[in-house]
Amino acid sequence: MADHSFDFIVIGGGSGGYAAARTAHSAGLRVAVIDGAPELGGLCILRGCMPSKTLIESANRQLHIRHAAEFGLKATSHGVDVRTIRDRKRTLIADFASYRQGQLEDGRFALHRGHARFIDAHTVEVLPRDGSASFQASARTFCIATGSEVMVPHVPGLAETSYWTSDDVLDADTLPKTIAVLGGGAIALEMAHYLEAMGCHVTLLQRNTQLLTGLDHECSDVIAKAYTERGMKVHLGTHLSNVSTHEGRKRIEFTQDGHTHAILVDEILLAMGRVPATKSLALDAAKVALHKSKVIVNDRMQTSQPHIFAAGDVCSPLDVVHIAIQQGEIAARNAAKLIQGKPADETIDYRLTLFGVFSHPQVAVVGATTEKLKAHNIPFLEASYPFNDHGKSMVMGETAGFVKMLAHMKTGEILGACVVGPEATELIHEVVIAMNFRATVQQFMAIPHYHPTLSEIWTYPAEEIADQMAD
Repeated sequence: MADHSFDFIVIGGGSGGYAAARTAHSAGLRVAVIDGAPELGGLCILRGCMPSKTLIESANRQLHIRHAAEFGLKATSHGVDVRTIRDRKRTLIADFASYRQGQLEDGRFALHRGHARFIDAHTVEVLPRDGSASFQASARTFCIATGSEVMVPHVPGLAETSYWTSDDVLDADTLPKTIAVLGGGAIALEMAHYLEAMGCHVTLLQRNTQLLTGLDHECSDVIAKAYTERGMKVHLGTHLSNVSTHEGRKRIEFTQDGHTHAILVDEILLAMGRVPATKSLALDAAKVALHKSKVIVNDRMQTSQPHIFAAGDVCSPLDVVHIAIQQGEIAARNAAKLIQGKPADETIDYRLTLFGVFSHPQVAVVGATTEKLKAHNIPFLEASYPFNDHGKSMVMGETAGFVKMLAHMKTGEILGACVVGPEATELIHEVVIAMNFRATVQQFMAIPHYHPTLSEIWTYPAEEIADQMAD
């Protein structure tokens, strides 16, 4: 009979789970990975970051063609071939996924393709995907990394009427003529960008009074204006009342500013966020505490059971890959310390938290926001600079948006930044590096920047804050 006793069991083989397993193996632990998904790879590779960005590359090129005349080029789009776009995505994702599958199957860990649920705090039952008999596995430590799943709101008629999720968009070879996107977060805005570029008439319905809830209102306003100018209808502060079928199409009733509205569309895209995938884990049997469906962890990635850790979307304050990897690595190193009889004392630092949206224009933020600094009574100065007054972005014809920098009023240390505009998800890294070394605005503005580049736009808010400090 096979030995199913381990030092460290990871439940979930996505980005966070694989990082935990790899790190634990490097620390000398005997590791098992249990993954119940139909394909190995995790959300980012299979149905998230990578496939969506592949489609968005096609969307970006379509926008270039639309604006070709401004650059003296006689180019027009003769339509789109969604099947070819989809096939290119499938080819790329198959390559990415096979690489991850190879990493998981290279013998460093015991890999079990099946669903796990806790029997007690040190034991899980594994139900194999191939239908073979279930078995139990035990470990001295665990890492829960089961990721997230689409959040389905309780809207009368939505389930009966049916809807698409981002999974459907990512694998579609034909697209509807009209579509309502429910949501205003990263997934909603990225999918709306792709769909509109492919020729769909897009209506965005967002519950909050701004897109990208929690971000700077100014960032959200730039996106709303840009999307409206592209011909999308953007409705903010809405409440969905009812969804139904009407003459073969889908009818959505919603209220906005006290008035009831109804729209007819060919399809609905549900993009109202994701929730942690914890339902099937029987966490109560292990006495692991949840807040709603999210696993509660401390800054050492420990759950309410100190030997059970968690990483990634299942517990994270922000569902992004680089944080999931960092959490998985810390969880594994702390688990190794526990097994060695040492305190699990490595903590995670969210000071450099990064977030990006591949909309058009793009959005990216790092570090503290004005709201957070005010809430913690940290004295700060801020300055911004628009892309419509910046040489390189004007030459590119990408003038929507701005950069903003926040710095400590007394020391000048850069505390945060946001950018909405061309290549925002690339530009943000310059500030991340500066913040990593705790650079001040005075140090930042002294760093040479090549002219003309997009990157040099950051020197303007840095210089303005430095001037404010000198006054």
